[in-house]
This record gives sequence, structure tokens and C-alpha cells, in this order.
Amino acid sequence: MSTHDPANPTTPIESRRTLRTMLLDARAALPDRIAHDAALAHHLAEVLNALPVKRLAAYWPTQGEFDALTVLGHWLAADATRHALLPVVTDKFSPLQFRRWTPDCEMTPGAYNIPIPRSGEMETPDALLIPCVGFDAQRYRIGYGGGFYDRTLAALHAAGHRPRTIGVAYEVNRVESIAPQSHDIAMDCIVTERGVF
Repeated sequence: MSTHDPANPTTPIESRRTLRTMLLDARAALPDRIAHDAALAHHLAEVLNALPVKRLAAYWPTQGEFDALTVLGHWLAADATRHALLPVVTDKFSPLQFRRWTPDCEMTPGAYNIPIPRSGEMETPDALLIPCVGFDAQRYRIGYGGGFYDRTLAALHAAGHRPRTIGVAYEVNRVESIAPQSHDIAMDCIVTERGVF
């Protein structure tokens, strides 16, 4: 008999859905967003400028996520040997791929109607900026439930590649624990408007 009971919100799947909804609502209602974004951008820029990496993957912001693309553009412009990448979904069960991006490159709708670079080489990132719907003190994150970053990090680790992982979130999305499961991988750090953890 299955332990998953849709009527019981204490099951892992349902409790995560409930938590995710609560966190998305909190992010959508965040007051004084401009000030939060400015502080987060400052801390993120400090982290990126200290990272000894050349290939950095970010994300196209959706559903009220922090827009890291301006910070990424400045990071890219500071060193001609740097490459910025954006994720490309090939199908819903595969790891993400990462295509080169510049602030002026042509974009096209990708999976879930999220823009991706129309062309450009696929590369393996040395570090990833990963948006968090929520996060906890152990640096575990909760996303939208598709498992894309879990699969991607697992595949990279299996191939012997361990990129730095930088979660990006607002303090309103910090929780005591996301109750991590066996497939969850803790971030190396989390950046919020209050600092780096």
C-alpha cells in the first residue's frame, strides 16, 4: 500500500507542495522589492567577483525570482575570458544543458516558455547560480518540484565534475528545514539580501 495520501498534508510530497505554495506567496508579497533586489545584487556581485571560475551558469528569472542577469552581465564584462551560460531543458526527465549567453544575444522561447539563447555552444559550468523557492540553515533548497537541478548536479557529480553551487533567494523564503530527501544536494552557499551563508 502506498504511503502517499493526497488528503494528508504530512506526506513528503504534499508537505512540499504546501510549503512551496506558501513560499511562492511570500515572495510575491515581498514589500520594498527594489531595496531587497539592490542589497541582493550587491552581495551576489561580491560572491561572483571572488569566484575563481570562467564558466558561470545562471537562470532566466521567472515567477518573481531575483533577476541576476544584470550582475551576470557585469561579471562577464569584467574579463573577456569568462563565459556566461543559461540552462536549456531538453526534456523533463534529463539533466539541464547550458548554452552560452551574452546580454545582447538573441533569445527564443524554450521549455515552459522560458527564454533561452537561440544559438551558441553548450558548455559545462564551473559554478551555477540556482534560484531557490525556499532554503534552510543547512543550505538545502526547494525548487518548483521538477527536479531539474537535482538531476543536473547528480549527473555532473557522476561525471567527476563538481561545480560550485550558489543558491539565490530572499530572506522571506528561509525556513527551519525543508526536510531534505536523499536526492537533495546542499548548496555551497546561499546569497540573500542580508548576505552570504
